[in-house]
Order: sequence, then C-alpha cells, then structure tokens
Amino acid sequence: MPQEHIDVQVRAGAEADLEALTQLYNHYVRETAITFDTSAFTPEQRRPWLHSYPEDGPHRLLVAQDVRFVDTSPSAGILGYATSSPFRPKPAYSTSVEVSVYCAPEAAGRGIGTLLYKALFEALEGEDLHRAYAGIAQPNEASARLHARFGFRHIGTYEEVGRKFGRYWDVAWYEKKLGPEAQAH
Repeated sequence: MPQEHIDVQVRAGAEADLEALTQLYNHYVRETAITFDTSAFTPEQRRPWLHSYPEDGPHRLLVAQDVRFVDTSPSAGILGYATSSPFRPKPAYSTSVEVSVYCAPEAAGRGIGTLLYKALFEALEGEDLHRAYAGIAQPNEASARLHARFGFRHIGTYEEVGRKFGRYWDVAWYEKKLGPEAQAH
C-alpha cells in the first residue's frame, strides 16, 4: 500500500507544541528503550526542557509539522522533532552537542527524520561547534542508518549501560565533525 505524500514544514519548536511533543516523547518512554526515561511526563514537567532551546544558537529544537494542519492548530500534525543539546555541562564541552531525533510512530519510515536532521545541521552551520554526538540504544538499525547518512561514524559502545523493561541495553555512540573541519572533507 503506497504511503500518502505529506508536505512538511520544519520550524523552531514553540510553547504551543508542548503537549504534542510531550505525547510523542511519552510514546518512546512507555513503549521502547530508545530513551532511558522510565516514567511518562506531563506537559508541565516537560516545560523546562522546551524552554532550554532558544530559536538560535547551538542548542535547537526543530519540529516537523504536516502543513495541512498549520492553519487549523499551531501544534496539530506534529510528525517529529530534532534537538541539539549541550553534550556535557562543563565549559570545555561547549563546542560539542548531542543530537537526537524522534518521529511520531505514524511518520516512521517517511523521511521525516532525514528532513529534520537536514534542517538541524543547516541551522547549526556557522555556530561555534566542533562535534555532534548521538547515543543510540541497541538494537536500532534505522537510527544507525540515519546517522550514517549524515556523516556520523561509530566510535564505541557502552555495554549494558541502561536498565529498562527488566533488561540491560547497550548504547552505541556516534560522532560527526562540524564546522570548518567538516567542510574540508
């Protein structure tokens, strides 16, 4: 059965998206080991997370929205989101970011993750960044393929680093060069 073509707008996340983004994330909390959070969140609990992403700078939140819903509701039709977050809190890490992408279950396999990462890395061009990192709970071939498509390389695996659903999970770590060094290759 062919998938319906959806026109998608990628934009900065906004306060109006909080409930939809919380619901999307909670799906992964409840149903998968993709995130190591183990309890679902309320939108109010997620508000500080949303507010930690300004519209510019190295730490971003971008959302993908089905354009058929843009005029009807500011947050309807959210298909996914991508973030670039501080890698670690100490100042010497400021030129590194951790990136992630989450797609609504019904949007998986439609290229939404690719669209979000393309927009995210374009938005990060010109920022004072040197590396992007992504941790992928294993197994997750789709995520590994997405990151490889964007130039990430596997740099190591933390074995049995997280426990969820009564078992231990490995996390593979991927790295991507950013800034002038990435442009030279």
